[in-house]
Amino acid sequence: MPKPTEPKLLSGGNPQIAKGYGNEPVRAYIAAMPGWKSEVGRKLDALVEHCVPNVAKAVKWNTPLYGIEGQGWFLGLHCFNRYVKLTFFRGSSLDPVPPENSKTPETRYFHIHETDEWNEAQLETWIRQASALPGEKL
Repeated sequence: MPKPTEPKLLSGGNPQIAKGYGNEPVRAYIAAMPGWKSEVGRKLDALVEHCVPNVAKAVKWNTPLYGIEGQGWFLGLHCFNRYVKLTFFRGSSLDPVPPENSKTPETRYFHIHETDEWNEAQLETWIRQASALPGEKL
């Protein structure tokens, strides 16, 4: 059972973090990601900051979001039992298109499992491309 100061983990191990804007709520989410997922979150957060120095951050609906101020959100991440899901809101416009389909035609996903060797260069390419596209207004 979590201590009163620790965030509650929702289904799939997704941390319940209060809605907020800026770096602090995103860092709180990442710190609360269970097990190996927290390290994935730290690496992804650093990669986004490296690729998009002016990135805006928020947590909404227990999901960290990355965007460009005034242009909307281009990327989100979410914990599931067996993987961390990256959501590219305009993923169908990326080259190459991320592998996982969505119910919405423009959105594409990339899943990171515990034992995956992920291609950081490919993620950088997707992040840079996604940040240059019009973002999602959430």
